[in-house]
Amino acid sequence: MTHDHIACPCGSGRPLADCCARHHAGEPAPTPEALMRSRYSAFVLDLTDYLLATWHASTRPAELAANGATDWKRLEVLESGEEGERGWVHFRATFREGRRWAVLEESSRFVREGGGWFYLDGNPAVHRVKPGRNAPCPCGSGRKFKTCCGPS
Repeated sequence: MTHDHIACPCGSGRPLADCCARHHAGEPAPTPEALMRSRYSAFVLDLTDYLLATWHASTRPAELAANGATDWKRLEVLESGEEGERGWVHFRATFREGRRWAVLEESSRFVREGGGWFYLDGNPAVHRVKPGRNAPCPCGSGRKFKTCCGPS
């Protein structure tokens, strides 16, 4: 599968091949935000091996099942930074499961070891969203919900 012309799911506006796919292929993410964006894209693309590989060994689960029921729609990075070997990213990720919409908001912590960044942990909170027919679509397209992702 070629990623040359597919938009990166992380919302950077760049092609997947020039953005998160590089990290999925083994190039270390240079910042906590770049790692967060590549991990979000990995959730979208069901790349569970990448998610486990970029999860710090001290907090990594033994396994991570693919979740085809979750349709990730939009990533918004609200704040990110790093100090020495520690980093953080505060983000919102909008998703849909069936006809239900929700937003996952998390302040994540990252640690740099051996020249690479790893996801350490976060404090996730999930909030349900009930978009109205004429409200902006929660996917971030800028269109009305009824003409974008709304019920057919």
